[in-house]
Amino acid sequence: MTARFDNPLDYWGKKNRSFLREKGFGGSIEPGIRPAVLVIDLSRAFTDPTTPVGSDLEEVVHNNERILTAGRASGIPIFFFTVAFMPDFSDAGVLVEKQPACRVLLLGTPAVDIDPRLAPRDDEPVIVKKAPSAFFGTNLASMLIARRVDTLVVTGCSTSACVRYTAVDGFSYGYRVLIPHDAVGDRSREAHDASLHDLQAKNGEVVSTADVVAYLQGLKAGDDASNMRGDE
Repeated sequence: MTARFDNPLDYWGKKNRSFLREKGFGGSIEPGIRPAVLVIDLSRAFTDPTTPVGSDLEEVVHNNERILTAGRASGIPIFFFTVAFMPDFSDAGVLVEKQPACRVLLLGTPAVDIDPRLAPRDDEPVIVKKAPSAFFGTNLASMLIARRVDTLVVTGCSTSACVRYTAVDGFSYGYRVLIPHDAVGDRSREAHDASLHDLQAKNGEVVSTADVVAYLQGLKAGDDASNMRGDE
């Protein structure tokens, strides 16, 4: 990938970006030819800014719609995730002690349903998770292996928690990870920017929704990952 995909590092200025480069961070990883999209926690509770865990994610939801349209047209695997707990929170560990706002995330309630604007299809699993990472305590890894996936497009919320931890775990499993900066969101812009900075420096490629759509459309056309490489 070319330098234009490194733009999130510019949040901290060119001097910091050059420092990271000189130290050997922020290299580029080309995406593969078998991607999957992981939509993290875009449930009603998170996309409604009036709830304890919610924030303004209108742009994020819109950009996820664009990515889902391209992904579905290309026939790639799409997985949705939602955090949901039993009424007595016996399955929550210490999470609701540290984050009591998450007590609104109850199994069987509309709060944990995926935002209807994204409307998962029958062949798109909605996986309930109990921890930030989509990999922890789920069968995601085995499903990705079965589909021979080599690249993960990680979207959703929040950038500084569930998105970040999923991206790091995906990277740790050996997947090429793409994080579209305008298709992930957070309650804090500072936390959002800092997380994207660290992910680009250490774990994945922070790109845009337009980049991801072009990549997925290129696969549909029989292309490889060339649409993500940009202009030389």
